[in-house]
Formats: sequence, structure tokens, C-alpha cells
Amino acid sequence: SEGAAALRQMLDGGEQIQQHCQSVMRREEEADTITRDVLVGVRTTFITPFDRGDIQSLITSMDDAIDQMQKTAKSIVLFEMTRFEPEMRMMADAIVECARLVERAMPLLANVGKNVGQLNEICVQISRIEGQADDICDRGLKALYVRSKEGNVMDFVRGEEIYDHLEKRVDRFDDIANQVQG
Repeated sequence: SEGAAALRQMLDGGEQIQQHCQSVMRREEEADTITRDVLVGVRTTFITPFDRGDIQSLITSMDDAIDQMQKTAKSIVLFEMTRFEPEMRMMADAIVECARLVERAMPLLANVGKNVGQLNEICVQISRIEGQADDICDRGLKALYVRSKEGNVMDFVRGEEIYDHLEKRVDRFDDIANQVQG
């Protein structure tokens, strides 16, 4: 969730974008290390709390989520963006909320049977947030298009790219929820 928070801070704009981008990159590198450790651990452990394939799918989904966050941060820096639409910030808020829910769900997996109700509720919340984020993305893209018709087309291209990354980011959290529910 620290990486999601850093991405959200990037979308506040201003002079701190590069600093927050570097924080996202550090979190992605840390996540890659954790992913490698988990995958090695799964291959070398005889008894796991649940199926090895499920563990691999879950950690891969989590790694995909932070990888998408890194791509978003890189695009913001590449396009030299310093101002962001309110809908972009709302989508980043959704990402932070999803990250916190996933963070809450992970310890519950140690005893799936006991925690199934809580896990299902968390997954339902993530799916709800993903649906709302899709609606926010659509509204934001429409507003961006309307503004850019009489302005700079490049603003639309840059903004559309960021919306696409943010939307995919929320989708990756929905993938994690689907893995947990599965």
C-alpha cells in the first residue's frame, strides 16, 4: 500500500513528482524480491497452507499490480505531467483503497476456513471499487475529450494514457480478489 500511496501523491502534481516516482520504483523492486522469495519458497517447501499453484497465481497477481503501478509512474514522468484531472486522483484513491484491502486480506489467508467470511467481504469490496473506478475513468475520458477538442490534442493523448494505466491498475487488484476468492 506504500507504493499505491506514493502513486497517489504523484497525482497531486507539483515539484515532488520525481521523488514520489522514485518511491514507487523502490516499492516495485522490493515487491520483485518478495515475489522471487515466495516462488522459491513454494518450490522448496513440502507442506504449504494451500495449493502451490494457488500461491503462485496469487503472488503473480500481486506482482502484476505493482508492475502496473510502476508503468503508470513512468508514463507520468515520460509525459512530463504535473497537473492531473480530478477523476485521475479519484482513481488513484481507489487504488490506495484496494491496496489497503489486499494488505488486510493477506494475513487472513493463514486460516482460510476461519476467515472465509471476511475474505469474501474484502473481495466484494474490491470488485465494487473496481466497478466504480471504471465509471470514473469513463467520465474522466469524456471530460478530457470534450476539453481537448478545442485545445491541445496531445493533452488528450497523454491523459488517455494515464487513465488507461490507472484503470489497468485497479483491474489488477480485482484479479487479486478473484485469486483470493478462488
